[in-house]
Amino acid sequence: MNRAIEEFISKKRIAVVGVSRNPGKFGNSVLAELTTRGYEVYPVHPRAEEIGGVRCHPSLTALQGTVDAAVVCIPRAAVESVLREAAAIGLKNVWIQQGAESPAAVALGQALGLSVVAGKCILMYAPPVGGFHGFHRTVNRLFGRL
Repeated sequence: MNRAIEEFISKKRIAVVGVSRNPGKFGNSVLAELTTRGYEVYPVHPRAEEIGGVRCHPSLTALQGTVDAAVVCIPRAAVESVLREAAAIGLKNVWIQQGAESPAAVALGQALGLSVVAGKCILMYAPPVGGFHGFHRTVNRLFGRL
């Protein structure tokens, strides 16, 4: 496992940028799974006050000093502004979830001094990993892709 992943999963207070009013969206799965796994999770949605009974925050700026890391599960076009916001509040650890990453976003994150994990699923790494994600992680480890 690489250092950026190890550092990220060691953080216990994590913002999830990209929770949705649509319960089937991946950001909501990340919120629920990380909560179940013992992380203190803070959902970020620019217009919702709460989702699924959990208080939302309008931005990372609203969480300054509260979180140690952020998982980003939003469309690629919006990721760079979130990275700039993370850097502006001194947040160093950012996970750009599979499907949200782009070479430009990764390069920007690195240029901003962020520790960026991209192109990987947070649920395969945040312990304890079990079920489908545990199986997928084992397969990836066997084939040297972990």
